[in-house]
Amino acid sequence: MHLTTLAGHALSRGRTPADTYALLARRTRKPLPSARAVCLALTTPLAETLRRLSECHDALLANPRTGSETDTGELLEALGVFDVPASLTDTELAVVDLFLLAIDAMGGIRPGHQHGLHRWFTTGNLTAAYLSLAAARPLPRTGNPTLYWTTLVTAGELLTTTPNPDTRITYALTHCRTQATRT
Repeated sequence: MHLTTLAGHALSRGRTPADTYALLARRTRKPLPSARAVCLALTTPLAETLRRLSECHDALLANPRTGSETDTGELLEALGVFDVPASLTDTELAVVDLFLLAIDAMGGIRPGHQHGLHRWFTTGNLTAAYLSLAAARPLPRTGNPTLYWTTLVTAGELLTTTPNPDTRITYALTHCRTQATRT
């Protein structure tokens, strides 16, 4: 049976992408094809799948140790290799553009925060991204607080126009408006 079909079957039975990877990698002893099969079963486009796997190939997939399949699957999942790209509306794309402008106005961002934001953009979890940015602050020396907060106000206003917006967005938007008036 084709690995992608096996991955799809395992996923349809409720296995996580990490568990599915571990199952395939243990059976085949071929980590790269196993990871590729999981991505493709999750409907990640082939070009994006290859890009993601090339980024972690040397560190995680090139020289696998027997018995490390579960750990490797969990790492691949944590790195976002198995994230399913969301199809964003024009409004959501505009919000992402505003988030990117706000990130530039921060004047610097921790790598872990940037990684989390990238994953939320990919999966379409814009609420989590907004809440994360609203809780952060621009750096005192390199950031542009005025641009940062006004950009987040605009992004929050767009997010509240979506059907059934998360109530946390309203509170975060109020916080961003308060910060914008202080700059």
